[in-house]
Amino acid sequence: MGALSGKVAVVTGATRGIGKGIANALGEQGATVYVTGRTVDAGAHPLPGTLGETVAEVDARGGKGIAVQMDLADDEQIAAVFAQVKRDHGRLDILVNNAMSIPDSMTQRIGFWEKPLADEWTIFDTGLRAAFIAAWHAARIMVPQGSGLIAALSGYVGVTYTYDVVFGTVKTATDRMMRDMAHELRPHGVAAVSLWQGFTYTERAQENLRTVPGMAAQLNAAAGSSPEFPGRVIAALAKDPDVLAKSGGSLINAELADEYGVTDIDGRKIEGQRDKRGHPLWAPGSTTWS
Repeated sequence: MGALSGKVAVVTGATRGIGKGIANALGEQGATVYVTGRTVDAGAHPLPGTLGETVAEVDARGGKGIAVQMDLADDEQIAAVFAQVKRDHGRLDILVNNAMSIPDSMTQRIGFWEKPLADEWTIFDTGLRAAFIAAWHAARIMVPQGSGLIAALSGYVGVTYTYDVVFGTVKTATDRMMRDMAHELRPHGVAAVSLWQGFTYTERAQENLRTVPGMAAQLNAAAGSSPEFPGRVIAALAKDPDVLAKSGGSLINAELADEYGVTDIDGRKIEGQRDKRGHPLWAPGSTTWS
C-alpha cells in the first residue's frame, strides 16, 4: 500500500501536462484521484490526452482514478465535482488547482492591447476565479474534518515578466490568495500553499519551444522538469505530518524537492531558479514581506 492510500485528491486540468503528471504521482502513492478536465474523446483537443487515459495510468500506478468532466468556466460543474467527492468518500485530503486556459494569443509577442479581451479574461477566470471557487468547495469539506492540503500551481512568473500581462497578474494573485486562505484555514488544521514550478516539458510547452519566437532563449530549458515532478513534491507535502509549517508560503518546488529528497522521474535533481528568475514574496505563515 502506498503512503497516500486512503487519501482522496482532486486535481484540475488532469487530462494532460502538469495536471496529468500530478495525478499520476499521487496515484503512485496509492491515492484516490478525481481526474478532472474537459477532454473525454481522443482528438477533441489539438494536444493528446483524455480523462480516460489519465485514469487508466493512475490505476496502473496503484492508485484509483475517477474521471469527472469539468469545465472551469462552469460554476455548477465545479460544485458537482466536490458534491460527488463528499457523497462518495465523505472526505477530501488534497486539492490541486493546476488548470488554466492558455489561449494562443497569450504567447504571441504583441501588446496586451492587441490581444482579444475574451482571451485575456479567460486566463483570469480559469486561473484565478475558478481556483477560488474550487478551494471554497474544498474547504467546506476539509474544515469540518480538521485536515487537508490545498495547493495551487504558480511560478517565477509571479515576480518576473513571462508571456503576458494577465498571465503574470493571475500568478501573483494566486500567491496572495493562498497566503490569505492559509491564514484563515490554519486554526482548522488545513494547509494552503502556492507552488512555484519552473519550466516543465508538457505537451504544450514543447510545442511552444518549437513555435514561439524567443521562448527558448528566455527560459532555462535545461533546468526544466517532467510534468510529474511537481506531483512528486505535492505527494511529499501531503505525507509531511508538519505540513502546516509550510502553510501560507509561496514555495519553490525545486527547493522543496531538495528538502524532501525528491528527484524527477529520471533521478535528476531539479535546479531552483531563485537567483535567476526571482524569489517568492510570501514566506510560510507570513503576514509581512519575507
